[in-house]
Amino acid sequence: MSSLGIRWRKLGHVYAPDGKQAWNATHAAAPFAEPLEGDVFQIYFTTRDAQNRSYICRGRFDLRARKMIDVEDEPIIAPGQLGLFDDSGAVMGYLLNFKGAQFLYYLGWNLRVTVPWLNTIGLAIYNPKTKRFEKYGRVPVMDRSDIDPFSISYPSILEENGCLKMWYGSNLSWGVTQDEMQHVFKTAYSHDAIHWERTGRIAVDLIHPNEYALSKPFVLKSKESYEMWYSYRANRDILTYRIGYATSANGDDWIRDDEHAGIDVSDEGWDSEMICYPFVFDHKGARYMLYNGNAYGKTGFGLAVVD
Repeated sequence: MSSLGIRWRKLGHVYAPDGKQAWNATHAAAPFAEPLEGDVFQIYFTTRDAQNRSYICRGRFDLRARKMIDVEDEPIIAPGQLGLFDDSGAVMGYLLNFKGAQFLYYLGWNLRVTVPWLNTIGLAIYNPKTKRFEKYGRVPVMDRSDIDPFSISYPSILEENGCLKMWYGSNLSWGVTQDEMQHVFKTAYSHDAIHWERTGRIAVDLIHPNEYALSKPFVLKSKESYEMWYSYRANRDILTYRIGYATSANGDDWIRDDEHAGIDVSDEGWDSEMICYPFVFDHKGARYMLYNGNAYGKTGFGLAVVD
C-alpha cells in the first residue's frame, strides 16, 4: 500500500497520562503498536517523571473502540544508574522479533554541560523465564563512534533475507544553539541484532530552509518500494515538528516528499502546535498511524487512518 498522494483522517486523541504514578507524570511519547489478537494491540510508549526522566511503559489498546483498555502498573524499562548512558531516561525506539527472540531498542540519554544531551541506542531482550525485558548491558548497543561522533538516536529496523537493516538518527555537528545541529538518517546492518556495521552514508538528508533535525524514522517495505515516515524540524517560519514522508526503491537512496505526508497540525487542541513520532501499521485492509502532538508527546498520542 503506497501512501503517495493519500490523506490521513484523524480519529481522535487516544491517551495522555493521568499522573497517578510517579513515573507516569507527563507525556506519552513515541508510541509503538504490537498486535495481540483481534483488534487489540499492545502499545509501548514513553512517559516522564517529575524530574523529567523518561520511562518505557505499555498498555493494551482496542483499535475498534479507539481507546486504551489499561496501562501496566510498572514501567518495563527505567532510567539507568547514575552516570550510565541512560541515567536521564529510556525512550521507546523499535521492537524487533528476530530468530525467536524479542529485541527492544531504545534511546538512552543523559544531560550534558557543553551540549544539551547525549543520545545513544540501548537494547533490552525479552526473557521468557522472568517475563520481562532485561537490559542487554550497562553500555549502549550502538554508541558514538568515528562514524557517529556526536549523538545518535531512534532506530527503525527491517529483516531482509536473514540480514537486518537499520535506519537511525545521527548528528553531523553541534552548534552554539540547538538549532545549529544537523541531525540526519544513516544506515547500519547486522546478522545477530546486537553487533551493527555502520555504512556512514547519509540515507535521508536535510532539505528545507532552516531545517536542522530529522527524528524517529519508521520504515515499511512493500512489493513496489520502501516507505518512511519521520519527524522533521523546521521549515521556513514553521519551527516545530511536522511529519514527513519519503520513498526509496532500494532502501538506500531516498526521495523526500513531505508535501505528500498527508497529515498536518489541527486548527486547535492537543495536536495544533506540532505533530511528530509517527508509527504506521496495517490492520484488516486499512492503514493506521499513531502519532504525538504538542510538546513532544506531553499531550499524549492520537490515531489516524488513511482516508
